[in-house]
Formats: sequence, structure tokens, C-alpha cells
Amino acid sequence: MQQVIALIAPAFGMNQTLPLPMMPFHVLVDGEAQDPGALAPQEAALPQSDAAAQALPGGETEADEALIDGRRRPGFNKQLPEKVEQDNPGAVGAPPPEAFYDKYDGEGPMGDLGLDVGVPDRWRIMSSLCPKTDAATGKKDRSLYTLFPRLEFVCHPQTDPFHHNLLKGDRPLAKGKRPGFLKGVDWFIIAGAVSDTVVEPRSFPIPVGNQTTANPNAIDTFGRSNSLVLSQTFIASVSLLKGMTAFKPPAIEYRIAVAANINHVQVPERRVLFVEPSKGTRRTDAFIGLQEAFIDYHIGKYDSKRYDFISVRAGIQPMQSDFRGFLFNDNQLGIRLFGNRDNNRFQFNLAAFWRLEKETNSGLNDVSQSPRNDFVLMANLYRQDFPVVGLTSQISATYNMNRERSDVHVDTNGFPVRPALLGDLRGREYDVVYLGYAADGRIGRINLTGQVYAALGKDRNNFLTSQPANIKAFMAAAELSYDIDWTRIRLSGLWASGDKDPYDQTEGGFDAIFENPQFAGADTSYWIRQTIPFAGGGRAISVNGRNGILNSLRSSKEQGQSNFTNPGTILLGVGTDFDLTPQLRVSTNINHLWFENTKVLQVLRNEGSIPRGIGFDASVSAIWRPKASQNLVFRLSGAMLEPGRGFDNLFAQQGKASRFYSVLANATVAF
Repeated sequence: MQQVIALIAPAFGMNQTLPLPMMPFHVLVDGEAQDPGALAPQEAALPQSDAAAQALPGGETEADEALIDGRRRPGFNKQLPEKVEQDNPGAVGAPPPEAFYDKYDGEGPMGDLGLDVGVPDRWRIMSSLCPKTDAATGKKDRSLYTLFPRLEFVCHPQTDPFHHNLLKGDRPLAKGKRPGFLKGVDWFIIAGAVSDTVVEPRSFPIPVGNQTTANPNAIDTFGRSNSLVLSQTFIASVSLLKGMTAFKPPAIEYRIAVAANINHVQVPERRVLFVEPSKGTRRTDAFIGLQEAFIDYHIGKYDSKRYDFISVRAGIQPMQSDFRGFLFNDNQLGIRLFGNRDNNRFQFNLAAFWRLEKETNSGLNDVSQSPRNDFVLMANLYRQDFPVVGLTSQISATYNMNRERSDVHVDTNGFPVRPALLGDLRGREYDVVYLGYAADGRIGRINLTGQVYAALGKDRNNFLTSQPANIKAFMAAAELSYDIDWTRIRLSGLWASGDKDPYDQTEGGFDAIFENPQFAGADTSYWIRQTIPFAGGGRAISVNGRNGILNSLRSSKEQGQSNFTNPGTILLGVGTDFDLTPQLRVSTNINHLWFENTKVLQVLRNEGSIPRGIGFDASVSAIWRPKASQNLVFRLSGAMLEPGRGFDNLFAQQGKASRFYSVLANATVAF
């Protein structure tokens, strides 16, 4: 026992020469107490062998084994420093090599750890010393804190996410606390809880008619513009996984995540929130959605010392098709084969998704409805350090097969979303393949993100000609940034093609499947955050979508279909990020937006000409993380749109506001 105390005393600030009473000391082996003397021979430590520091054939040393072939370690020098001699006669020597076993014959209680002998549960060696709560008094015996002053730093309740915690996967489930069908000792549980609160005052042009306006004296096409959104979302998740995930991917994982949302919206005009004018200008709604429910299974053996792997995941799962979420970023029902090769230089995904319906007001998955006749097949391949060191390249092919021509779908509020109320009002179906190249990383001091897509395919019914049409559309986006101490300067640009002739046999407007781009200010930008209704050329149609950057003329991003007869988008922006402290970041962003081609808008609005300018979108945001982690995040942002000539032409409001604003207050608390 004196040897054990001498070994752990320095960690607790104790003087190892302090005379201590002898007391029984045991460790747990898979839940059973064992005498530590029986675990390994108590022999004197062997002197360090000079052979360990000798060079291998070719002049290399054992330290070189830590290098990855073809990569350079900054500052690495093969010339080793002088050998450090340990001269501490009072220290307890390390156990001899014979006390450790690294052979595995596939049997034994610790077989899953790669050992063939019993060893202590290394996760609970220290926490087993923590005082227990007395059942009679409800208090803890704190006398051990006097003996071990620093023991208090390893004894924490389960509600503390910042220290070793069973619920956060820091320790495996004990033998007596896991179901019997879970074989092995390396089963971990990870539980999570998130509260996301949004307060969002905003304004946008609201079209009205004489029969629906809330102001009987108003005869204008557009009414008052101010509105308010309050939204509260709770997310609860739990994962059960097997494997030492600090070193390698899990062998198997079961995960489920449920989200509950309650939202309240106030608008100044009727028939914005409900199709029936009689239902008024306020709405409170709630919904519970299943956001994740999947099994992730590791296939075969790991293929290198750095654990290259192949896994399959089936069920409702998150998927982002590119670095910034331009094309597809959603939680959907599917199956995915993924893994890596060559020491993680290559990563790949092969996936197929059957899209679920979304609840209208919350945007959560609605598993009570049948899945849509809309399918997404994708394949992508990542290569690190290509074409230059520091840059990761991705090539991808994504196929969207839509078979909803005979489907008529009305959302929760009574508005038709499929087919969209444009043109001939007939149902549509289409096949489109997105071919893409993306890059993310740095070239020297320049940080770079880039994306290029070509959308090629066939639309079975053009809503203006009622005839089949070919799809041929393109998109390109890039963001360059440069870091100067605590400041990052960003330049952003995006071009998405618009349809030049709505009556020919080619649809040239680029549209995504389900976009959610982290780009050009993301959801702090007015244009990306807010939905702008399209009035006068369609019913229940928006120019753009919420949390989307493309001008796609869709009925809904969540429930509508892609539309390749649209005016396209051009964006140029500049932004800055200021890390004022480790807890506080302030960001600014200014974007200038245009329609790429307004021919479609002219046809739908029956106007001879519509300017291309949308306007300037300026925003500023502050993010405060008081714990310097993602457990507590508070964000406040404000954005304003200064309309251009094209926007004014579409949404002129005589005597009304000429500028539109968006304020976003967001608080996220996570465990």
C-alpha cells in the first residue's frame, strides 16, 4: 500500500514521506474487487536499456514510425537529443515489461480490449476513491479530501459535462449496469440535450388583396411589413456505442435524436400564416420530430495502424454533400457506406436517401406521413493535400430522382406546395444529376473554400410550355480569407445561372435539392435568413427560401420541388471576423446581390423589363461563449437590406418602408 500511495501522492499534492496508516486497498476488475498484488509481479524496475535509443537500420529511429508516409512534420529533426537519465532514488519504479501483455488469443474477460489477462478498470481507479453518499444521512464523507487534497478535482456529479462523465462517454458502462446482451467491456453511452431559443423581429414585403387585408382602408398591393417569430426547440439524443473511440471509429453505434419545437408568429396582414383569412394574424404551433434514428456498423478489420475503416449506416441520419452545404444538407432516411483509406488521405461516401416529409412550421421530420416519391443517390470522394499540401479536394456525383407528378400536397396551413402554383399548375417530375468539384483548406496564408456544380437532366413538364425540357444549369462559389492576428478578412462570391428563355426546351436556372449554406454571413444575412414572397406572378411562391441563398421560385424548400426555370443568383461580399477574446467574436458582412437573368420574372409578372439589382445586404453579429465551449452560446445579430432597382420594381410599397431588417437573438444551451 505504501508503494501505491507513493505512486499517486504527487498527483494530489501530497508529500510521499508522510507516514500513512495501512489500510486495505482494492481495485475493480469488471466490477469485482481484486488484490492489486495479484495483478502483476511486484519486481524492481529494470534499468532503461540503451537499445531503445539505438538507431534502426538506415539511420532511422523508432520515433520515425509516428510519421505518415509522404508528409512532413514541422520542425522534425532525426538527430535525437541527449538521453535523459533519471536520478530519483525515492521514486517508485515502473512495473517490469513482464507485467504487461499485448498478445490476444480472442478469449478472456478483457478480450475486447486486446488483452488476455484481467486488468483494473482504468477509467474508475481514481473515481472509486470518491466519497459515497450515506443513505441514512444523505451526506458524503469528505474525510478523504483531507487525506488527498486534490481528489476533489476528480469527483464530480453526472450533471457536470466538463469532467469525466459516464453520460458523455468518458467511462464505459460497468458490468452490473449494462444489459447482459452487450458483450465486452467497451460499451459507452453518450447522452445529449440541447435547448435552442430564437427571438426574431423582422420585416419583409407582404402581398395583400382587397379581400384579405387587415386594414380596410388600404388598397396597395403590399401591406405592412413588420413581424415577429418566437421559437423554442429542445433536442434530446442518446448514443450507445462499442469501441475505444478516442483511438478508432466505433465498432457499432445505435443513435436516436428527438426534437420538440414550439413556435409563435405574429404578422400584420391576413392570409400570410393561414390560407383562410378568418384565422387571423397570429399562430402558435408545436411539433415533435424524429431527427436521427440509425445503426452504424463497422465492416471487417481496421486496415492500418491509424485505423482506416469502412462502415455502413442505416436509418435517419445527417448528411452534407459538400463542405458548405450548397446542394444537400439535411437529416433524411437512407443508407450510407463510408470510410477512409491511405492513413485517412482518402475519404468516401456512397449513399441513398428516401426523403421524408417535413412539418410545415417547424421544419422537422414528420414520420407520421409517408415518405415522398423523391430519392437522392450520391457518391463523393475526398483527397487530402491535393492538388497542394493543405488543400482537400472533393469530387461528387449526386442524382435526384423525383416522381411526384401525380402528387398533390397541401401544407399544414392550407397552402398548396406540390405542384407549385406557377404556370400551368400541372404536376412535375424530373431526373437531374449534379456533378461537382469542391476544395477546402489553405494555400500558404490564404484560406480557400470553393464549389462548382453542373446540373444536367430532364424535366418531364415545363410549367410554362407544358412540354418536356432539358436541364442544363451551373453554379460556382468561392470564399477567400486571410488571417491577421485575431482578425479574419473574407471575400465571397457566388454565381448561379438563370434561365435565359423560359419558352425554349432548356431549363437553365440552377436550383439545389435542400440547401443550407454556411457562406457569406449564413443565417445572419438578411437575404439568406428571410423568405421573400413572390407576388403577382404566382401564388404561395417565394423568390428565395429561408436559410437559402438561391433565387429558385419554389413553393417551399422543405416541401416543394426543385425549380430550374428561375432567375438565378449573383452575390459578391466582403466580411470580417474579430476574435476579441476567446469567448467573444464579432463578425460583419456586406453582400451585393443581383438576379442573374430576369426573363422568367418578366414573363410571370407580364412586364417588359425588370432590372437585375436586388440590393445591398449588410449584417453584424456577436457570438459570446462564456465557457469558451459550445455548451453555452449566445448570439445577437442584425441585418438590413437596402433594395436595388430590381427589388423595388417587384416590391414597391408606396408610403411604406423602403428598407427591410432582420434581428436574430439566439441562445443555445447544450449538455
